[in-house]
Amino acid sequence: MLDDDRATAEGARAAASAAEASLAASNAAINSAKSQVVDAEASVEAAKASVESIVADINDSTLVSPRDGRIQYRVVQPGEVLAAGGRVLNLVDLGDVYMTFFLPTDQAGRLSIGSEVRLVLDAAPQYIIPAKVSYVADVAQFTPKTVETAEERQKLTFRIKAQIPKELLKKYIRMVKTGLPGVAYVKVDPNAEWPASQTGTLVQ
Repeated sequence: MLDDDRATAEGARAAASAAEASLAASNAAINSAKSQVVDAEASVEAAKASVESIVADINDSTLVSPRDGRIQYRVVQPGEVLAAGGRVLNLVDLGDVYMTFFLPTDQAGRLSIGSEVRLVLDAAPQYIIPAKVSYVADVAQFTPKTVETAEERQKLTFRIKAQIPKELLKKYIRMVKTGLPGVAYVKVDPNAEWPASQTGTLVQ
């Protein structure tokens, strides 16, 4: 009986040792798994940092216009190296379209900012474009050489800007052109009526 008890005790000790070894192995496996999780999390963070860096590079390399407009032409082509501050594109601001014309002193002096103007473009004489005076020069100058008669060239004139409403530009944005010549009709007397000779369609 004593030998059997001793054998049982030794067996129990061996089982306990085996259990401790198994527990140690399990703990080691758990620690290894935790280490792998930490490594995986570090890899994820590194990947996120790489993505953020790539996105930042893309954003820094993407040209964004500060306003709506139309590209007239490229100054440089894709792949060219550009110095800091260099020009890439020629952009026309289609939200700021106006016609410049000149009036003699006696007429310019009667104008005020906001006076009504009607524009008729040579390219589309059937349409009348509403506008308002947005600028009157504070210094007189000679009429430009494009005015044909010598008598008119001898007169001092003031430069006037007639601004087309932004809402109207936005509505017809695809049709807006710049640099087109035309005629500006302005109401020097705010109480005067527009002449009946203007039979074109008023753009609204």
